[in-house]
Amino acid sequence: MAEIIQKEGTWVFDGDALRLTPGPDRNVGVLRRELGEVVVPLGALAGISVERGRRSGRLRLRLRDGCDPLTYATGGRLAEADDPYRLTVEPDRYGVAEYVTDEVRDALLLRGVPSTPVREYLLPGPPVPLSVSAGDGTASFDGERVRLEWNWKTEDVKAAGGPRTLALADIQGVEWQPSAGRENGCLRFRVAGAAARERARYDRNAVELWGFKRDPLMALVAAAVQVRLPHPSAAAVPEAAAVPDASGEPGASEASEADHDALLRRLRELGELRRTGVLTDDEFTTAKRAVLKRM
Repeated sequence: MAEIIQKEGTWVFDGDALRLTPGPDRNVGVLRRELGEVVVPLGALAGISVERGRRSGRLRLRLRDGCDPLTYATGGRLAEADDPYRLTVEPDRYGVAEYVTDEVRDALLLRGVPSTPVREYLLPGPPVPLSVSAGDGTASFDGERVRLEWNWKTEDVKAAGGPRTLALADIQGVEWQPSAGRENGCLRFRVAGAAARERARYDRNAVELWGFKRDPLMALVAAAVQVRLPHPSAAAVPEAAAVPDASGEPGASEASEADHDALLRRLRELGELRRTGVLTDDEFTTAKRAVLKRM
C-alpha cells in the first residue's frame, strides 16, 4: 500500500484503486468537501504525475476520457480547490509523492491498463436525492426528475411559469460552467423540443450562476444526471464497426489483428522494463504469462 497525507487530503493506493479523501485545510473547496472520499479504480486511470514547485507541488491524476460523469459534465472546468483529482504536496513530501506515483504507474504497466477512452462510466455519480441552491434558483434531482425552483433574484419572465420539472427521459444533455470575468455561469439542461438556446437568465431549463461560493455544488447535480444519461460514446460509433467481416461479426478480424499487435507491443515493453531493472524476473514472468493468456 502507498499513502500520502497532506493538509488538503490523503491519497491511498491499495493496488486496485486510489482512495482520495479531502482534508480539513481551508483551501479545500466546498465541492471537494461535499464529495467526500472518491474511489478511483485502477482501470479508470490514464496516468499520474508529480509537479514540483519551490513552495509546493501537485499530485495530479489523469483519467481516461469518458470514465467520470463529473469531469464530463463540467468539461474539466472545476477550480483547483474543488478538483478531487489534484493534491497540493509540501516540498518535504516530494519523495512520498514520487513513491505513490511510481506504485500507481507500475500497477498500470503490470495490469496493462490502456489510456484510451472508455465506453461506460467507471466512477459513480453523486448519490441522490440531491438538492442545491445557488444563483437564481434551486436544482433538485431524485434520480428520475429534475425540479428547478426560482428565487427572488430570478428574472420575472423566467419565474412567471413557476417551478420547472424535467423528466430524465426528456433530458438530452447537461452542462455546468463557472462564471468567468463578466460572463455568468450556469447549470443547463438540454431538453427535447426546447426552443433555441438562450441566455441562462431567461432560460427556464437553466440556473444562472454568478460566481458565489456555492456555485460549484451545482456540478453535483450535473454529474448525478449525466451518469444516468446514455454514455457519450453511444452517439459516436464508427461506421466501420457496423460492417461485418467474413466471420459475421462487425469488424471482428480488424479488432483481432489490432489486439494481437497491441499484445506484442506489450511483451516488448515488459522485456524492456526487465532489462532496465524496473521489473524483477518474477514480476516479468507473471506479467508475461498474463499477456500470453490473452493471445
